[in-house]
Amino acid sequence: MINESCLYSFQDYFNLSSIFMKEKLKEFLSRRQFIKTGSKLAGSVVVGTPAVFSAPAFLKHLSKPGSLIKGVQIGAITYSFRSMPDQSAEATLQYVVDSGISAIELMGDSAESFAGKPESPVDRRAFSQLMRKERNGETLSDSELKEKQQMQTAMTAFNLEVVKWRGSVSMDKFKSLKKMYEAAGVRIYGFKPNAFGKDNTDIEIDYGIRAAKALGASHVTLEHPADDSHTLKLGMAAGKHKIYVGYHGHEQQTPTFWDTALTQSKYNALNIDIGHYVAAGNTDPVGILRSKHERIMSMHVKDRQTPSNGKANLPWGTGDTPIIEVLHLMRDEKYKFPATIELEYEIPAGSDAVKEVAKCLNYCRQALEG
Repeated sequence: MINESCLYSFQDYFNLSSIFMKEKLKEFLSRRQFIKTGSKLAGSVVVGTPAVFSAPAFLKHLSKPGSLIKGVQIGAITYSFRSMPDQSAEATLQYVVDSGISAIELMGDSAESFAGKPESPVDRRAFSQLMRKERNGETLSDSELKEKQQMQTAMTAFNLEVVKWRGSVSMDKFKSLKKMYEAAGVRIYGFKPNAFGKDNTDIEIDYGIRAAKALGASHVTLEHPADDSHTLKLGMAAGKHKIYVGYHGHEQQTPTFWDTALTQSKYNALNIDIGHYVAAGNTDPVGILRSKHERIMSMHVKDRQTPSNGKANLPWGTGDTPIIEVLHLMRDEKYKFPATIELEYEIPAGSDAVKEVAKCLNYCRQALEG
């Protein structure tokens, strides 16, 4: 338990350090109103958290984001903040800083919006609901069918507009975004726009790679396309720009899942997910890291159960994924790829994504410094 006097000093320290960060960030976040989340984050560390998320360890790191711990870069994919109200690049930066993260895998939407990407006329949530209803075997009403058709027509036109934009947009805005993030102490190591699928044009693929370089990323990421010709194509395209392609996997991951892509190009690499790897029934996540560490560009971290235990996505330390053992391996063997927090467990009542990412970071800190 933390007594009242300790709680007061903790919050007072947090407020002072938050003021420092706010003044620094205001210089760069001029396009949006500054998001004041500092005091909420302090509460998340004190109330309702496991012992591993103790206040003293977190207290030392409030003045600026710093998530390089004992040589291990702890990062986060900005998808973790998808539930937050403002998804702009500026707001996303604030979420990252407030959670204590200093390096990220950046999703495409906020970066592309910052760079001037046209806005979609389609309510994607409403469209997804109609598609889900149809997939579940439910019959759409006449009005729903008409609405779906109108949305599909609008999306087709919009996608063509995006292709045109991607083929002509300057990289200057992406370079500006990189500077804004770096000035706040955040490095972008990976970039994940929806530009690398089999339905994307060669122009979009080239654009996505160039944008990643402008952002300072070492690699782009995408879901593994399960198509050898496409991984060959992406590997060749990435090689022209000397940047890597990290293929992500879910429960289809196996020890040999990436082997074909790895033989096709030295620029094809892994964006492994150890939580999904465990949920897929693989019994040795430490082993695949040992055997393929030289080809891993980044690793997603979450705590999932094994198939026999239900495969659930749980708060860290309560599932079956050997997160601590993996972090110790990275520390002891001096692996340089980042461990990327991906928040996918259910956010508890009274909390939010920023608080939960901060908890995950502190779990890593306790594991690496303990």
